[in-house]
Amino acid sequence: MCYSSFCVCVFATLVKLQVPWRTAGCACAVAGRAGPGAGGTVAAPRLREAGCCGGLDMLDITKVDISVMADIFSYCDWTNLKFNLAILAVAFNPLFWNIVGHWEHRTRSLTKLFGSPFTACYSVAVVILLLNVHRSYSFTEAMKIQPKLQLLDNPASFYMGSGLFLIGTIFVMSSFFVLGFVGTFLGDYFGVLMEAKVLTFPFNVMENPMYWGSTLIYLGWAIMNASPTGLVLTAWVAAVYKVAILFERLIE
Repeated sequence: MCYSSFCVCVFATLVKLQVPWRTAGCACAVAGRAGPGAGGTVAAPRLREAGCCGGLDMLDITKVDISVMADIFSYCDWTNLKFNLAILAVAFNPLFWNIVGHWEHRTRSLTKLFGSPFTACYSVAVVILLLNVHRSYSFTEAMKIQPKLQLLDNPASFYMGSGLFLIGTIFVMSSFFVLGFVGTFLGDYFGVLMEAKVLTFPFNVMENPMYWGSTLIYLGWAIMNASPTGLVLTAWVAAVYKVAILFERLIE
């Protein structure tokens, strides 16, 4: 079973979600790099192919039973400041690195300012890392102040969430080790290209493994904390990443 199918099946088991899929095949493709959190090749031209391992690309969201999500939404206090800060933090990060990356690609302003593409890239990477730390902190704080979901408040769910967290970490860390620091953090936008297309794990399993690995980490963390707020924020993380991927493909 491909990763995207696995994620949805786990979630469906927990909340009895009925989600049909457009394909039952598993045509894995090598992805292009799509910002920090995505990973992939930085050599042009980029190759993309549709397949069931493209994250959530093959999910038919029009057939999702929204009544289940409505029940989960009822657990959330949408007026709470920490909850709204978490929503903003999730949305801001991909917006930041996409705007900065493409601005640098067009103008080379940061390279000129720092005197080196490597120095500029490392500087932006530090900012992105700090933003990601803040996002994770906001995510956790939002979960703490909201009620728990009784269905998930048990040892079995905790261990399942731990497993999802671990799998997501494997995807993120293996992507980082394959790409390296500069390759992960917008190196191609600064003119620092890798020598060849990345064909090894996890890019031979799915597109954008850092995006979807990160999403799986948040899903696992939400389940471990039996948090409906965490599930809502995880869905928001996935939606934001999906929009970021579409945006990155559009402007290539």
